Amino acid sequence: MTLLEITGSLNVIGYGLAAIGPGIGVALVFASVIQGTARQPEAKGSMMSTAWIGFAVVEALAIFGLALAFAIS
Repeated sequence: MTLLEITGSLNVIGYGLAAIGPGIGVALVFASVIQGTARQPEAKGSMMSTAWIGFAVVEALAIFGLALAFAIS
């Protein structure tokens, strides 16, 4: 008999760790847009459209991780 027993799925812990990557990725995408806008304000529109595409790609990784966490369990 142990004093501490962990119950539940380890997939949740794995997804929690996997969500760190997309969080950092989104931060880097928008940090680059802010820096680019500070350097060239007239290019803000084209940078924002590219940033939204980058945001969608990075968030797709998080959604795939969430789907796999449920599929494996």
